[in-house]
Amino acid sequence: MGTIINIFAILVGSGLGVLLGHRLPQKMSRTLTDAMGLVVLVIGALNLTALQDEAFTQTVGTSGTLLVVLGALLLGGVFGSLLKIEERLSEFGSWLQHKTSRGESKDKERFIEGFVNSSLLFTIGPMAVLGSLQDGLGQGIEVLALKSTLDGFTSIAFAAALGWGVAFSAIPVGLWQGLLTVLALGAGAVMSGAVIASITATGGVLLLGTALRLMQIRMVSVADLLPALLFAPLLTVLVGAIL
Repeated sequence: MGTIINIFAILVGSGLGVLLGHRLPQKMSRTLTDAMGLVVLVIGALNLTALQDEAFTQTVGTSGTLLVVLGALLLGGVFGSLLKIEERLSEFGSWLQHKTSRGESKDKERFIEGFVNSSLLFTIGPMAVLGSLQDGLGQGIEVLALKSTLDGFTSIAFAAALGWGVAFSAIPVGLWQGLLTVLALGAGAVMSGAVIASITATGGVLLLGTALRLMQIRMVSVADLLPALLFAPLLTVLVGAIL
């Protein structure tokens, strides 16, 4: 139910944003996007405090937390690049734009930018992971309800600047969070605090990369780094077993 609410919030927020966007000057739309980028930058930085999580440091050592995140990002980057995740995500956005544009292609780049950036933002945050796990474990949907509220307001700002591509980010959000919820039915209960902290810290780094994209400072290939979210818990368990 938490993921369904999240999808609904993104769709409603995107619809309101598109209606509002036609009334906003281009400069104001750019300013709104920059503002969201700054907020994402702060959220990503706050998530990095998980590097000092007590369970995480006890498992891999005080200096080992950063090394685990670094190793996860390097391995994730290699596998993500080989799988061409960024390229495939952009191609999927281009396909969606083609199917919904009725032959018009002038807003293609804007559509893809809105789809890719909002998809990354809405899926890689720790609230998506932790909220889905809690939902699957039957511990309530409070985290996903809060995330839905934030995503709804964020969708308004994004869609006002980038258009309908933001609404289609509900597809990867539904697939990703739905998958995590199902996995939590079997594996979520055995996830340790250290594993969750490693995912949170790694997600924080990816959010920093997303913020750089939003502010058009550097188009970091965040999608190619997404496998790092899988390698982080694996490395945490491995290092913990060795130590």
